[in-house]
Amino acid sequence: MPNQNESNPAAELPCGDADQGLLLTAENGCIESANLTFCRWMGYSQQTLLGMRIQELMSLETRTFHQAYWQPLMQLQGGVANVKFDLMHHDGYKMPMMLSAISCAHSNGAFHELALFKAEDRHKYELGLVNARLLAEGHLTKNLKTQRSREIAEGKLRTVYAAAEDRALFAEQMIGIVSHDLRNPLSAIRMAAEILSRRDQDAKTTQMLGHISHSVERAQRLVADLLDFTLVQVGRGITVDRKPLSFHEVVADCLEEIRLSFPKNDLVHLSSGLGEFSADSDRLYQLVGNLAANAIAYGAKSSTVTVSTHIEDDTVTISVHNFGTPIPAALLNNLFEPMIRGSHDNAELRSVGLGLFIVREIVRAHHGEIAVSSTAASGTTFIATFPRLGG
Repeated sequence: MPNQNESNPAAELPCGDADQGLLLTAENGCIESANLTFCRWMGYSQQTLLGMRIQELMSLETRTFHQAYWQPLMQLQGGVANVKFDLMHHDGYKMPMMLSAISCAHSNGAFHELALFKAEDRHKYELGLVNARLLAEGHLTKNLKTQRSREIAEGKLRTVYAAAEDRALFAEQMIGIVSHDLRNPLSAIRMAAEILSRRDQDAKTTQMLGHISHSVERAQRLVADLLDFTLVQVGRGITVDRKPLSFHEVVADCLEEIRLSFPKNDLVHLSSGLGEFSADSDRLYQLVGNLAANAIAYGAKSSTVTVSTHIEDDTVTISVHNFGTPIPAALLNNLFEPMIRGSHDNAELRSVGLGLFIVREIVRAHHGEIAVSSTAASGTTFIATFPRLGG
């Protein structure tokens, strides 16, 4: 509600020099009083300004703002605070201003009290902005509609927070299932298959044991990906234990294991540069395995998968290349998001679409970057770049 005041409002307005421009206008914008600071800024005398409407000093954009925003707010909540707009100087150029205004009721009518600052003089009007903001917030607090909106927003926030807690609890439970109830039985199956394979078996049984071991390996990789995905989703992120290691040797050992799982595919390792790299060897195995499996799954059947490792003074890189149908351009921007996967004919290599997501998170955990390029002529290349000493 406007403040009640029986005195002459124009007489109460300081008309001398001040750090801020002060105006008193009628509700229709007619200027009743202006201090010397405002007159000096605008290039007008006090006598000239009296009787003018403030709208006459506004740029076209400011007039639109005044009609659509300022006047409704003055009527609705009795004030505006910290509004930036342009006034036109007597010489025709724009003067950027910051304004706060309140509506005050006097015995002879309602008036608007305006406090203005030059926009470039921020250090001079900061204190005034704080005071004007406090005054405006007082009006807003009394507004029932604003209060109701705040209560609704707080209720929604509580609901969202509770739902997030429920999801986090569910994710924690899933971690327990993945880490214990699935990994342990799979390990037992794999161990049993290995023990049986050491005995003399006929060719058919040996082949079946090989299929069992291969399937268990795929299931264990899926379990590891699901566990990492869950950790990322609950905000823990993928953990790494970084130690100096022989980069080329670790990747070469990893490729030897991959060749056992994919004996029909041709994998080539190219290396250059010397030295060690600070990384988590298990995570490096996981990264190479996911990228190589992806290249085998989506590359041409006769295509060689080339894994290249390169060591420089400050960085190391690992790239995986294959020829085949290029990745559709529509997928490239979201390729490393979870549950994104292409299509291929090899049913044994189908996945839930977490492999590249896990690769990206492993790279990020090592403070590195990963990129992909894919064309029909050059093939598809994934390249991960890491700071050599950990970043």
